[in-house]
Amino acid sequence: AASAGGIAPLLQVLAGLPADLPAAFLVVQHLRADRPTRLAELIGRRSRLSACLARNGQILAAGSVYLAVPGQHLRFEQGQLALNRASPVHHVRPAADVLFSSVAVLGDRVIAVVLSGTGRDGARGCQEIKARGGAVIVQDEETSAYFGMPSRVIERGVADWVLPIGEIADKIELLVRKDVESENANFG
Repeated sequence: AASAGGIAPLLQVLAGLPADLPAAFLVVQHLRADRPTRLAELIGRRSRLSACLARNGQILAAGSVYLAVPGQHLRFEQGQLALNRASPVHHVRPAADVLFSSVAVLGDRVIAVVLSGTGRDGARGCQEIKARGGAVIVQDEETSAYFGMPSRVIERGVADWVLPIGEIADKIELLVRKDVESENANFG
């Protein structure tokens, strides 16, 4: 999740992730609904992951980035993506809290990442993810253009790691690969 000043950090994190990482990435970036976005194109040019605007009913695939459509909330429901125009949350739509709350049901298979942004969006959802065994990473103040969103997560006491932007992709990869190894050991 990101807001003001969040596009550059988002691109940096996604560019640092390998295409073979067995994970899908759901992104809420606060963008104006009255302007077309080229964020999927930017991600595609700067990372090894494929990126697209999320669609209703879409099934997640590893190595893919699904972007919330500006002006619509993004949720994960019954194994697929769902978009809606419900009321704004914290004055924004899409809202990170809406997405995070919906993926919290996946428990320890979720890693929430909160990057640069103003306001408090994402903090409540991170609390739900953490309560169900998920992990939470926030961008540190020194590398954030705006520290509002990350600081709200820290204030709630649910940030597992507060990292400079240059270390977030490596931490995500480590956590995902560790989870996959653990899962394979349980079935081996």
